Amino acid sequence: MAARTLTQRELNRALLARQLLLERAKTPIPKALERMAGVQAQYAPAMYIGLWSRLAGFEREQLTRALERGSIVQGTLMRTTIHLVSKGDYWPFAVALRGRRSERARVYKHPEREFRRAAARIRKFLTDGPRTATEIADALGSEVWRPGVGLWVELVRVPPSGTWERRRADLYALAEDWVGPENASEGEGVEHLARRYLQGFGPAAAKDIANWIGLKPTVIRPALERLDLRRFQDEHGKELLDLPRAPLPDSETPAPPRFLPVWDATLLVHARRTGVLPEQYRPRVFNVKTPHSVNTFLVDGQVAGTWRCEKGRIELEPFGRLAKQARAELNEEAERLAAFHA
Repeated sequence: MAARTLTQRELNRALLARQLLLERAKTPIPKALERMAGVQAQYAPAMYIGLWSRLAGFEREQLTRALERGSIVQGTLMRTTIHLVSKGDYWPFAVALRGRRSERARVYKHPEREFRRAAARIRKFLTDGPRTATEIADALGSEVWRPGVGLWVELVRVPPSGTWERRRADLYALAEDWVGPENASEGEGVEHLARRYLQGFGPAAAKDIANWIGLKPTVIRPALERLDLRRFQDEHGKELLDLPRAPLPDSETPAPPRFLPVWDATLLVHARRTGVLPEQYRPRVFNVKTPHSVNTFLVDGQVAGTWRCEKGRIELEPFGRLAKQARAELNEEAERLAAFHA
């Protein structure tokens, strides 16, 4: 029997549902992060705003307290970028990404043995507790504290750094000290990552899963073969994979206005199939001046403009004319976001 074809609008609503953007969820932060496959956190306030748009009654202090308790963790993970994930997801994600070591060593033009030696020195230096990036660099030098070394020694960013109040995530601890001992094999980790991606962003093509993780499709294919998956196709006949019983809302499901922060993963190229970011607007969101993207807002499940907070108000810059009802709903949401900022 031929696979069911999913329209772009159906894929859009599936993504919004799984990213908690159709309806704010009443769930603990770690569980929400697991459902969403984590949140990008290069700019600390972005993760607060991203969760505010997705969780009912969310307050900034909740996220800061969860970081302090260690139930959620900031670390360099998928695509060598900072992500906020649950404590339970950290080690499966981190161990899976060790498969990038040889590739990254070639990128940085240093033998793996040099990274291993550097990692051993960093691990020894941090045995007495967290230290700032400046302290590590001053003590060990640039030949040790070098780009890419985090693949050989898993480090996490710990509070008070990387929070709304102290935005620079520059205080590092050994993951085994902050999170606990690793508890997954590399194969288990890749399978876990693939499952989390489909849970948060599916249905999706295998190459989109690989793109999001930062691994080659050949690396994730064995993991996908071990999973029990549904198979669909998009309007161009491309195969899409999904988890059984994962949400697939009707294409006409209403999508309320939502505000997204910089780096929101729904806008990245791995999710292009969903049309959340219309292609004609992509250059206005991602370009050489804003490689981190800009703050955006959604109308009917698609980016319709940008926003900024100025003098306690949320200023909207639509890309086109907004319907009266959409503008009124956006203004109400903007007032709530301004109060959250304050």
